[in-house]
Amino acid sequence: MIKVGIVGATGYTGVELLRLLALRKDVSIDVVTSREMEGAPVSSLFPNLRGYVDLPFTVPDDEALAQCDVVFFATPHNVAMKSARSLLERGVRVIDLSADFRLKDRAQWEHWYKEEHQSPELLELAVYGLPEVNREKIREAQLIAVPGCYPTSVQLGLIPLLEAGIVDHTRLIADAKSGVSGAGRKAAVGSLLSESSESLNAYSVAGHRHLPEISQGLRLAAGTDVGLTFIPHLTPMIRGIHATLYATPVQSVNAPDLQALYEQRYKNEPFVDVMPQGSQPATRNVKGSNRCQIAVHYLKASNIIVVLSVIDNLVKGASGQAVQNMNIMFGCEETAGLEGIALLP
Repeated sequence: MIKVGIVGATGYTGVELLRLLALRKDVSIDVVTSREMEGAPVSSLFPNLRGYVDLPFTVPDDEALAQCDVVFFATPHNVAMKSARSLLERGVRVIDLSADFRLKDRAQWEHWYKEEHQSPELLELAVYGLPEVNREKIREAQLIAVPGCYPTSVQLGLIPLLEAGIVDHTRLIADAKSGVSGAGRKAAVGSLLSESSESLNAYSVAGHRHLPEISQGLRLAAGTDVGLTFIPHLTPMIRGIHATLYATPVQSVNAPDLQALYEQRYKNEPFVDVMPQGSQPATRNVKGSNRCQIAVHYLKASNIIVVLSVIDNLVKGASGQAVQNMNIMFGCEETAGLEGIALLP
């Protein structure tokens, strides 16, 4: 039995973790924390969990969390980096869904997140939790940095091209669109229905926090620095990420060979679905599931490769990927608790 603690469980990634873990016979949810909701039953905030998770919220307490085998931090940035060290020292494995440990370069992290990192010595220890790249490292990891939602969709879409060395790595473009749940469960004007409905807008055009994370992963795939233009957009839907990716080939390519490249790269990956040649995946295809659907196209007239990559930002882009990491770390079936089929319509 894997004893689980969840810190900061009142947000969207927290309730998604609870939903994915609640029915597991090999998992015991022992601690669920929230300072604001202390003493209240989890189901009072999340009625969908009535009868499945009946624990009360408690304040974060290192002694209680230290009794767990693994602790998930479903918290804003700068929380896990203050608490992870004491848990790690007591043998607890930590899976952080925030960005606190995703970047290896401390100076870069401090530049993008505008504060001093409180546990820089843990940056090297942390394993970046993208199973399709780091599965063997994840098995032995004590600290996991779960990838961001945009980085997951963009990296899975571009990695095969960069590993094969068939595109210009200095001129990559990621045009990505996210549902409003990506902004979290906080009161914010931009996330209000009347502000976001029936509208589409780009944001952080000059530089988004996920840019260095994506570039770090793509650099490892390419074996050299990459040039990436990344433009995120907010769309009037609750869940989903759609990344349209553009790359220029540096050698002769054709659609069948590109299709074969992607099918071969992901043939043993349970949560990457390479769709048939000519397909156009939609975010609703993966809603509520831990799958990434990918389609690769070659536009001969403009000599451009276009990759379409879609995920549910709260599942494969956050909590589902976190559970996938836990499964690998504890020797469970990697798909355990994540077999759910996407919701349609």
